[in-house]
This record gives sequence, C-alpha cells and structure tokens, in this order.
Amino acid sequence: MTSDLTPSPETPERLAKVMARAGVCSRREAERWIADRRVRVNEVLIETPATLVLSKDTIEVDGVALPKKQKTRLWMFHKPRGIVTTHFDPEGRETLFDLLPSHLPDHIISVGRLDLMSEGLILLTNDGELARKLEHPSSEVPRVYQVRVFGHLDPSGLEQLTKGITVNGVDYGPIRWRQGPRKGDNQWIEMTLTEGKNREIRKVIDHIGGRVNRLIRVTYGPFKLGDLEVAQLKEVPSSDI
Repeated sequence: MTSDLTPSPETPERLAKVMARAGVCSRREAERWIADRRVRVNEVLIETPATLVLSKDTIEVDGVALPKKQKTRLWMFHKPRGIVTTHFDPEGRETLFDLLPSHLPDHIISVGRLDLMSEGLILLTNDGELARKLEHPSSEVPRVYQVRVFGHLDPSGLEQLTKGITVNGVDYGPIRWRQGPRKGDNQWIEMTLTEGKNREIRKVIDHIGGRVNRLIRVTYGPFKLGDLEVAQLKEVPSSDI
C-alpha cells in the first residue's frame, strides 16, 4: 500500500518546452537550436526537440548550462512607430530592446510583434512558454487595434472580414470591426482579431480597397494600453498573470 506521503513521480517534459520556460528563447527558437546541434542533455548531443527531460537533467546550450526557471514576469510596453521588434536588426535600425531599461533580466522576449510603422501595446516576458501560449492562434487571445484608413471602403468589403477572407492565397480568420469617426478621406476603424498573422490588418485593408496610414494596438487579451506613455514600460503584477 502506497503512503499518502510518497511523492508522485515527476512527469517528463519536452526539451524545447523546458528551454522556453527557462526564458532563454521561444519554443520555436529552442527547436531550431536543437536542430542545429547546439543542445546537450547530460553531456549527450540532442537532435530532436521531442526529447523528454526531468528537472534533475543537466541541459546545456553552446556549452553553457541552462539557467534555472525564473519567476514568470510580464511587462507592457508602448512601442513607438519606426522601431523594429527584434533583438538585432541587420540594417542597424533602432530596436524595441534598445529602448528598454538596463536593469531588466536577460532573455526578455516579445509576445508576437508589431511591424516597423505600427505602434501601441506589446507584451514582454521572461517566459518563452507563456509567450507561446499568448500568441498561438489556438489560444484565441483577442487583440484590439485602432486603425486609421485612407479611402472609402465598400461596406461589402468590410462585411467579408467578419466571415474570414483569403488574400493572395493566405486565409485570415474572422475579424470583428466597428467604424469610428471620419475626417476627409481618413476613417478610424476598431478591429479585433485573434490570429495576428504577419501584417494581417494592412494586407486585408489593402485587399478591400483602403490603405492603413496609422495602426495602434490598444489591447492584448486582458491587458490594455490605457494611458501608458510612448516608450514607457510597466510591469504586470504577478497576481494578474
């Protein structure tokens, strides 16, 4: 008979997931690093991200031991226009990470991206697994954008968005929208989506006859831009994560 005090056996976890949760990279990056033969477990070179590991296993990336999992932290940042969402830009442009305070922990990653000329709320975290869950389409986390569009859109074109639309062979899921104020040839539209594919809003608006000239993300799931100033960073209380 097993005692109630006997500890339950630990459940092994996929190596890429453990690496992401340690905050050194996203799960997708971990899978690439493993494929590039950069990762060892207990001094054995690993070639598949499906490898299962336990907490007692020693994991090394490029010969450096994987850090122990840190407390999960999450920040909100107001991204300005003209800033790229990447750690390094080969063209030498200023990046989002260049604007962050130096006291932040290493290995901060963004939850998804905003393109060069988009602005507004972007989430940052030290937990790659949390980032994956927040940005993966299956989680259906809503993102709300205020979009200024040049041109007069056909109402039937907007109606297509609510059902999902295909642009240049790419399928986009349903997008909720609500018309806002118009001034001259410019009109504001609030758009809510859950996929967040690359330049999704710009591409679908262009497809139905308009042109986006300003795009601001104002919410990501339960997190709101609110009165956060441009280039300002604010940590989310751990109780809200």
